[in-house]
Amino acid sequence: MVFPMENRDEYYMRCALMQARKAAENEEVPVGAILVYQDQIIARAHNQVELLKDATAHAEMLCLTMGSEYLGNWRLNDVTLYITLEPCIMCAGAIMQTRVKRVVWGAKDIRLGANGSFVDLFKEKHPMHQVEIVGGVLEDESAFLLREFFQNQRKKDGQCTKKPS
Repeated sequence: MVFPMENRDEYYMRCALMQARKAAENEEVPVGAILVYQDQIIARAHNQVELLKDATAHAEMLCLTMGSEYLGNWRLNDVTLYITLEPCIMCAGAIMQTRVKRVVWGAKDIRLGANGSFVDLFKEKHPMHQVEIVGGVLEDESAFLLREFFQNQRKKDGQCTKKPS
């Protein structure tokens, strides 16, 4: 399939949103990621922090690992990473380390976003590698999933706050 870039970004972000929904179904923070190489999805992942009891099991970290395995190389020079949430500091570092060519993200992360919402790790020119970044693709859909998830979590937490008398 060959799409104009704008449509391509929306198409692949919808695939990432499907992964985010899987995360929510498993009571994980609904973040999904897709890794694309030569217009083919080579990795899909969603947050698995709770399942794996591992704070580093973010969707994009899992995707980068799968992509490296698929390509047989830790350098991901020609891939695009689609993420439903602005990457955090940890994930931004991994994106730079693996030399991802392009990142497309959905909703802003004001708590930990590393592309300007909290800090901007990508603004400094790196001597060996620049990451092209596009933010805000399908932002409303991505933000809605997160809002809905956290509202439901607060409702669950509120149901068991009083001790029986």
